[in-house]
Amino acid sequence: MEQKVIRELTSAEILERMDEEKRQLTKLKLNHAVSPLENPNKIKAYRKTIARLETELRRRVLKGETITKTGKI
Repeated sequence: MEQKVIRELTSAEILERMDEEKRQLTKLKLNHAVSPLENPNKIKAYRKTIARLETELRRRVLKGETITKTGKI
């Protein structure tokens, strides 16, 4: 997921997306521990996407926006 796409999301959408990405990362790690993944670089890609989402949330907090689960600012 590119940074410009992430910037267009609302805070609630970012939080929701981050939860989903973290679940997928956990699932991939578990599957990789059991049997090797066909493409282990997917784990790296999920970690980077989560970092991008967290960075955007942090940028919004520093900008002065209030981040809530409902997405209301």
